[in-house]
Amino acid sequence: MMNVLRNITIACFATIATSTASAQEQPLSEALSRTAMHQWKDSFALGSGSAKWSYDLGVILKGMEGVWRSTGNGDYFRYIQKMMDFYVQPDGSIKGYKKSDFNIDFVNNGKLLLLLYNVTGQEKYRKAAAILRAQLDEHPRTKEGGFWHKKIYTWQMWLDGLYMGQPFYAEYAKIFNQPEAFNDITRQFVLMEQRSRDPKTGLLYHGYDESREQQWANKTTGTSPHFWGRSLGWYGMALVDALDHFPEKHPGKDSLIGILNRLATAVVKYQYPANGLWYQVTDRPDSAGNYPEASASCMLTYMLAKAMRKGYLPAKFKANAQKAYAGIQKQFIRKDEQGLTILGGTVSVAGLGGKPYRDGSYDYYLSEKVIDNDPKGMGAFILCAVEMENAAIASKGNNKLVVLDRFFNNEFRKTADGRTEPFHYIWEEQDNGGYSGLQYIIERFGSRTGNLAAKPDKKNLKGASVYIIVDPDTEKETAHPQFITADAQKNIAAWVKKGGTLLLMANDKENAEFTYFNQLAGIFGIKFNEDSHNRVQKNNYVEGTVKIPEGNPVFSPGDFFIKEYASIETSGNAKPLVTHEGRTVMAWATYGKGRVLAIGDPWIYNEYADGRRLPAHFRNFEGAEELVKWLVRYPK
Repeated sequence: MMNVLRNITIACFATIATSTASAQEQPLSEALSRTAMHQWKDSFALGSGSAKWSYDLGVILKGMEGVWRSTGNGDYFRYIQKMMDFYVQPDGSIKGYKKSDFNIDFVNNGKLLLLLYNVTGQEKYRKAAAILRAQLDEHPRTKEGGFWHKKIYTWQMWLDGLYMGQPFYAEYAKIFNQPEAFNDITRQFVLMEQRSRDPKTGLLYHGYDESREQQWANKTTGTSPHFWGRSLGWYGMALVDALDHFPEKHPGKDSLIGILNRLATAVVKYQYPANGLWYQVTDRPDSAGNYPEASASCMLTYMLAKAMRKGYLPAKFKANAQKAYAGIQKQFIRKDEQGLTILGGTVSVAGLGGKPYRDGSYDYYLSEKVIDNDPKGMGAFILCAVEMENAAIASKGNNKLVVLDRFFNNEFRKTADGRTEPFHYIWEEQDNGGYSGLQYIIERFGSRTGNLAAKPDKKNLKGASVYIIVDPDTEKETAHPQFITADAQKNIAAWVKKGGTLLLMANDKENAEFTYFNQLAGIFGIKFNEDSHNRVQKNNYVEGTVKIPEGNPVFSPGDFFIKEYASIETSGNAKPLVTHEGRTVMAWATYGKGRVLAIGDPWIYNEYADGRRLPAHFRNFEGAEELVKWLVRYPK
């Protein structure tokens, strides 16, 4: 049965105005990322202080993760890793981190540790993430079960804290199979909304004191007195990011989506008409001294854009995101004398209580300094810009469904904690052998991805525009391989004939099942040879070069890296698409109303498409983008 992922990319932003961005030398998400890399070359220190394990760093690096995935430029991943490695020691301990502080802010960077563990498999990142996860087991809570913002802020929940803790908590629970955690994560969001939501405006107050002891706390409700723009942004980003990791059928997912819709409906009422921005004190934009604030505007734009892309919010919010992003660029983005992109207009900090005491008054929120290139604002802008830049190209995929076989390729491995998990050429896998990068490209262009974990037939192929089969299993790879038998061949061919696009990716002779795979391919005039070409010795990548000449109907000219591929023979209606030294590397054919493309290698798996390993002149990432555009533009 087809398990269609709900990561639906909705092509609702096709007409987004990006005049300011297009005038830049590079997309604004990259431009500000480059500024951050210039500003913090080796470690993360603010002002004249020493480098600290700070949540600000995690906001920037999370934005930069999106830039890496959108560009395939390994510089961004290497920067993320370098910055985290300044703190993470070989044994997994974290320099500058103290669990005994019980500061929820300290948990935020755990998202980057999980990224690094998923991509590299290095145990030090898993151990470091486990340290942060252990904090949540002992973190002090309100009587209702909500996490205190910090140990020093007794009985208090702040909107900020939901972003710092819950997306990491949810991702850790998903990766390490802790389903019970999602009840707790849901409770955090529900409690925060219940205790801080103002029934008149629908906005959420910055903080809530269960004890009602704080000077700033309303003695009846426990809430702080004002709506702070960035705190609303933190909470909104927390919702859309935590939802990434919720099990599909967990009831908490609907709870969070409900909260998200109520929050979005409320905040757009306070989006200032003249510039599309949100103000430091959200509900009083025309009051004396109030001002449009960059980080809040970026965060709320990110919330709206991502929530629409994921299908959590309706497309009616498109104009709000569009207007906000245009206002952000006009109001806050400029270049300095060195040509670096600068983000202005971010309030440096705002909080409640502490020493000196912050009373949460209107005057207090306006008293904090507004600065250029604050890391919280920069990170929020990068996150926002990635979403909006991707939204502008999302119409290319026409919301088509791209299905990846999980029946003929169905390998498993043991995890570090002893579980069994599927791996090898699957969407969810972020390490070298996975297709998470390909999935990101497909969804970025506005298509959907799904899995087919059963033998293909008329019913479970219905609705799919593209069906991908990669490297079917041999007896060496799995104890009980499923072969592409005659009935499956017949069903797949019938689906193609009606207009489907079939992508077949083989492997070299030591690593592929050829007999049944070739029976299927043969229906379309294609045969994978049991050979292996472009053998690469160690890191001598030049040996894997395949040159694409001018005039190829799918790919732009340049060098691809394709190693140890099985060559292809064609007959009948099939024709070579890419050749190398007289051998066919890729072939294609029409069949009825449909199309078939065959590649002699899995080719665009993460190891050779995400920019971390190959020399920069290879165009594998760009080739993956071009392939996806070809796959999804067919009429079906």
